Amino acid sequence: MKNGVYREVWDLDSIFPGESESPQLVEHLRNTERKIKDFNSKVGSFVSSKCIAEPVEVTELIRLISEIEMNVLQAKSFVVCLLAQNPKDQKASTLEDKVGYLNASFETSVKRTQQLLQQIEEKLWNEMLDTEILSNYKYILNEWRQKGRLQLSEREERLISDLMIDGYHAWYSFYKTLMSSIKVKVSINGKENTLSVGQAINLRADPNAEVRKASHEALENVWKEKEGLFAQILNHIAGFRLQVYKNKGVENILEEPLLNNRIKEETLEVMWGAVDKHKNAFTEYLNGKAEILGEAKLNSYHFWAPITNSDQHIDYDKAVKFVTSHLSQFGPELASFISNAFEKGWVESENRPNKSAVPFCIGFPQTGESRVYMTYSGTIKDLLTLTHELGHAFHNHAMKDVDSINKQYPMSLAETASTFLEMIVLDAAIDQATTKKDKLLLLDEKLKRSVMNFMNINARFLFEKKFYEERKQGFVSTTRLNTLMKESMDIGYNGSLGHIPVHSWVWTPHFYITKSPFYNFPYTFGYLLSLSIYAKAKEKGRGFEKDYLAFLRDSGSMSTEELVMKHLGEDITSESFWEKGMELCMNDVKEFIAVQASVRTPLQNMK
Repeated sequence: MKNGVYREVWDLDSIFPGESESPQLVEHLRNTERKIKDFNSKVGSFVSSKCIAEPVEVTELIRLISEIEMNVLQAKSFVVCLLAQNPKDQKASTLEDKVGYLNASFETSVKRTQQLLQQIEEKLWNEMLDTEILSNYKYILNEWRQKGRLQLSEREERLISDLMIDGYHAWYSFYKTLMSSIKVKVSINGKENTLSVGQAINLRADPNAEVRKASHEALENVWKEKEGLFAQILNHIAGFRLQVYKNKGVENILEEPLLNNRIKEETLEVMWGAVDKHKNAFTEYLNGKAEILGEAKLNSYHFWAPITNSDQHIDYDKAVKFVTSHLSQFGPELASFISNAFEKGWVESENRPNKSAVPFCIGFPQTGESRVYMTYSGTIKDLLTLTHELGHAFHNHAMKDVDSINKQYPMSLAETASTFLEMIVLDAAIDQATTKKDKLLLLDEKLKRSVMNFMNINARFLFEKKFYEERKQGFVSTTRLNTLMKESMDIGYNGSLGHIPVHSWVWTPHFYITKSPFYNFPYTFGYLLSLSIYAKAKEKGRGFEKDYLAFLRDSGSMSTEELVMKHLGEDITSESFWEKGMELCMNDVKEFIAVQASVRTPLQNMK
């Protein structure tokens, strides 16, 4: 740990002392295993007695599921943290397997419960939900009943569950292990440096164009060398998933992610329609940035580049103080939470090798804590990543007093919460800019986020749709994967990007997540939704915090359409809703172009 005011290595001992050697964790897992066995017996008695339709019996099931779910998530989150800070921790890998088996056993029992609920006659079901004892769980129970219709027989579900641990989910674990083991040799100022993938990717934002290019080329060489391995992983994950869907009678590959995100397909289509309609504005921004950097077309490896030659390094202490200062102005609850997160060591930010490359936030529901993970290297992008993950942590904090069964909110709303805090901090930085050069740099940073959500995420979405369609016909080769990626990036970026990274499918971890496909569109959804919330916040001022907390607390117990209508009074199945967010982003483009036009002089002379 460095000698700054704020610690850069998180505290995990407050959860389970001793990390992967923790005896408390071992006992926790034993206790969880006992609870799962008891739950299995309880579900079995419900099956034989047919008393599942009684509200009291259903309430007892909910209580047991909530209790076990919190136990499993507490252990699972801890192991994720262990493997992120040290992917070579073999004991943590063993613990990951143990938690995986426990989780699979638990999920099998939950699916049995969902199947039982699905069998209840409709009239009896509605009468049961109208009872006072179940009123708080109405949405979740209806969702479980819906999922029960998509399941196989109990025997088939149990078989698939067993196969998933050492087959399906193991592929994602292998992907993470393989990615963390890769070393990237990048030549910087004539000296060869051996970096992790995460460190090499961070060089995309280096002020030196030659460093950015060298990192890009070094990574591309690695991907070319390893692409066959990654193609096998991706194909095996998709092949298994498609076979399971086929057996369940699921034809639409989007059915599961839409259900998980609690949005209608028409909502997703309307959102993408609004994005497509306004891509030309962001093409104009990319072309303007290319002009500043002296290029006819913006090369992909310069996308994250700072557009001025100023020294923009922000040390960690300064970043924390800036984030804390501006988020604290939103309201007292957020102010207290942010201070607590840094004081208690909830953030892992140290820039060191042999760490996992992917930033994240993860919750510990039993203790009401979160942990934020990233590699901080001193850029404005890092500062915003820190803010983004703290947004997730504050969402977890808002849910701490919500019934466990209603704590699980969809990814689309998780991304809303994280992006909302990003906007507060980024706009604060823009407002404080004292020169046109600094303002242009920050507007560029803001617009990068729009481009990522409207163009890059759109490209990922298109790639995944095309990939799954072709995977139905058989193994998709590396050559074809590269082609699909290029075609999708061309469409997503409206033809405005040079040196398209055709190997994006290799290093984008979201394609390999086995929980659900299409770990992409929720980012765009959350980004645009957060714009509406941000507009409300600016309109109402500091008093908006109570409304925002109410929105977050309801995020696990109703559909997204219902949630937005209740708290924002907006219909998200209407294109006009999404147009409002797009208009705000297009205004950013106009401001960027205007500032750029006013400083069309050599970069070093910008004032």
